[in-house]
Amino acid sequence: MSVRLVMSHMMDLLWERYRRDVAYAQRYVELVESAGGRAVNDHVAFRSLNVELPMQPAGVEATRQLFLALGYVQRGAYEFPDANLTAVHLEHDEPDMPRVFISQLEVDRLPKDVASLVRDAICKTRAAWEYPADVIAKVRSCKLSEGEARSAGERLAAYFTRPWCPPPRAIIPAVNEVSQYAAWTLLHGNAVNHFTASINNQNVADWDDIAATVAGLRAAGVPMKDSIEGEPGSKLRQSSTKASQGEFEVTEDDGQIGLIPWTYAYYELAEREYITQEDGTLALFNGFLGAQTKGLFEMTRMG
Repeated sequence: MSVRLVMSHMMDLLWERYRRDVAYAQRYVELVESAGGRAVNDHVAFRSLNVELPMQPAGVEATRQLFLALGYVQRGAYEFPDANLTAVHLEHDEPDMPRVFISQLEVDRLPKDVASLVRDAICKTRAAWEYPADVIAKVRSCKLSEGEARSAGERLAAYFTRPWCPPPRAIIPAVNEVSQYAAWTLLHGNAVNHFTASINNQNVADWDDIAATVAGLRAAGVPMKDSIEGEPGSKLRQSSTKASQGEFEVTEDDGQIGLIPWTYAYYELAEREYITQEDGTLALFNGFLGAQTKGLFEMTRMG
């Protein structure tokens, strides 16, 4: 029970923070609930950089360790060679816990000058930030009181921020030209990249599939991706809102902290179809499809 409490409290905090920062997600929740439906998240996604870091394990491993301690199990691995990305997805036995998708940029595959800019930008840990290795170990022990479990959930939620000092303003446009993923991650670090609405669970009569949901959101004034990834009847169809934007911390040439306008997160939509398993039973497709995922990565592109 204590681990379950840690997990649910952490997820609640991340979801609340995300909805505060991504107005499109909050608007979706309002529209669905006003129609008598439920806002259920299909998955939550995170980004990372696969380089040696002074503050946490490299790449997906840091975030994967955290979710493994919470009872998640890795179920899939993916490669996106054109974008220099690899990824994994994890699932939990608890039916109301969202899938977790963690990707990493293979920084060593970038041009050497850009890779050096990225490495230099993340070499110093931000004050008052630390990797929660002690909390992960305690969660694995399953010996937490209710108060300790809530405190652990808060500590783990604090991991999902930017762990390094604000990157230099001057490098962001140059890095962005080569990898928008790298520029985004320099600015946001471990922050949630997106949550994803489960079309299968929203239970809104007028929005009975992803196409109707996209149309409904667009009619309500929510800016949406131009197309839906995946053909009708395929085992996974996805789309999203446009990315929210804001101003985020950078280090100026004089060492002062400034702000740069950039994208933050979009809210994704996912509709899954039933597939026949090896034992002949039907179950929702739980994985991800590379071509679709690549198209959605681009929703955070700036400029």
